[in-house]
Amino acid sequence: MRAIIDRMLRSLKGLYHFFIALFAVLWFRFPGRRLTVIGVTGTDGKTTTATLIYTILKAAGIRASMITSVHAVVGGRVYDTGFHVTTPDSFAVQRYLRKAVDHGDTHVVLEVTSHGLSQHRVFGIPFAVGVLTNVTHEHLDWHKTMEHYRAAKLSLLRRAAIAVINRDDAETYTRAAPFLRNKRFFSYGIRREAKINPETVPFTTELPGEFNRYNCLAALAAAGALGIDMGIARKAIASFEGVKGRLEVVQKKPFWVIVDFAHTPNALLQVLRTVRTLTKKRLIHVFGSAGLRDRSKRPLMGQASARFSDIIVLTEEDYRTENVETIMNEIAGGIPEGKTVYRLGQRRDAVVFAIGSARPGDLVLITGKGHEQSLCRGRREIPWSDVEEAGKALRKKR
Repeated sequence: MRAIIDRMLRSLKGLYHFFIALFAVLWFRFPGRRLTVIGVTGTDGKTTTATLIYTILKAAGIRASMITSVHAVVGGRVYDTGFHVTTPDSFAVQRYLRKAVDHGDTHVVLEVTSHGLSQHRVFGIPFAVGVLTNVTHEHLDWHKTMEHYRAAKLSLLRRAAIAVINRDDAETYTRAAPFLRNKRFFSYGIRREAKINPETVPFTTELPGEFNRYNCLAALAAAGALGIDMGIARKAIASFEGVKGRLEVVQKKPFWVIVDFAHTPNALLQVLRTVRTLTKKRLIHVFGSAGLRDRSKRPLMGQASARFSDIIVLTEEDYRTENVETIMNEIAGGIPEGKTVYRLGQRRDAVVFAIGSARPGDLVLITGKGHEQSLCRGRREIPWSDVEEAGKALRKKR
């Protein structure tokens, strides 16, 4: 009975979101029809990939705007896209697109979530190119199963005139294969089977980690889909310095302090594997997991941290109306016995403790918030910045 009620409620919510989206498109007069819109979706790497594509467009002399989870850059102005939001609501999306049209822009890069797709937030937008970075464990609180989650992500590629897909994400590529046969598409990956790979399109980047090589390849594939000269695209990628809150270095000496947005099991694995190479001494990892969101990923996050961290500091991360201790317990469920684990429910205390404990040569990694400027406690948003708090803790230690 509960499952039937949940399905009915989801259907009603879907209908509500559809009519809101329809009204938004009509109100702003279908601005997407006058733009070349590049949509970027996937569990991990969306923001960096979208920003890379935007950088390539600008380098090619194209008038472009961008809407990502960090911010929107529309008509030459920067806009805050809100708290904990990747794809804004329908009215915000259509308003940004209208601003881009009025400014004379021809292209828009739009970061798109599975929620944005399933809740019709991008209804009425004709995507010229759809990019799918990967599909890993996330958002099962909403989608319930990985199959439904993957289907939501793949719906962007179905809608797009040209699809760009990660060839190395074997499961997702296999599921996409039937409809890709009748669609123009570009595959990318590190292996040779992909059309765009490091051999066919060699490139250099300042961004660390294998996951960023994939982000660069995705952007190069999108550039190819848009007919942009690969020389221009490679040059833009070579000079790209990164995105706020993504492997953002706060300090290098006498010990590293790095802030990153990683908040899924796969993202944590990739980031931890990358920063592990920066130090032969201790890796101290500070993180939590969002409340009222996918609970099944929490032990997997603990497991991921335990693979590379020497010291784990569990703390809050937008716990909303959940109990912080419960969340930390569920994360700890994936951490094997014998691993050094501390629990500090207040995020500021956790950051101060981790940095205060660091010795020369260590590395402190703070994940989960990245660029975000607020922390959700209960039903309130509290001003917060991991980068700023890390800076305060460093000054206190000195």
